Amino acid sequence: MHCTLLHAVGLSGTGVDTNALLKEIGSYAQTVRPFTLTFDRPAVGNVGVEITGWPGRPFTEIVDALTQVMVSTGAAFKAAPSRYPHMSLAYASDGAEDVDAVTLRAALAAIEQPLSGPVLVDRLHLVEQWHDGAHIMWNPIARVPRAGVEA
Repeated sequence: MHCTLLHAVGLSGTGVDTNALLKEIGSYAQTVRPFTLTFDRPAVGNVGVEITGWPGRPFTEIVDALTQVMVSTGAAFKAAPSRYPHMSLAYASDGAEDVDAVTLRAALAAIEQPLSGPVLVDRLHLVEQWHDGAHIMWNPIARVPRAGVEA
C-alpha cells in the first residue's frame, strides 16, 4: 500500500540532486512525529477504486512542505500534490467502460463488516515512478523516517 503525497511530473531520479533533496526532506521529516491515518471503505471513482483517509490536516501539511522542498530544487517539473489522503486500489484502463460502477458500488456496500483501518505514517518514501498505460512501476530511491523512528 502507498499513499501518494506528490507527483513531480516530468522529473526522473537523475533530474535532481537526490542527496541534497534527501538531506532537506530528512531534516523536515525529523520535525514531524508519526501519526495515524484511518482509511475508509473502498469507493468507485472516475479513474479507479480508492480508499480515502482522515485526518487530512497532517497529511496536507506534509504535502505542502514536500512540494515547497521540491520546488526549491529548481528542477524542471510540474508539481501534482495530492489533495487528500487516499490509497488507489485499482485504476481504470482498457475495458473499464464495460464495468458497471453501480453494480460494483452495490457489491462493496453489501460487505457487512468494517473495511476501514488505521495506518501508522512513520516514514516517507522517495520513488521514481512511471507507467505504460496498463501498469504502474516504481524504483525505490530512499526511505526517510519521521521523528523518533529509526531508519
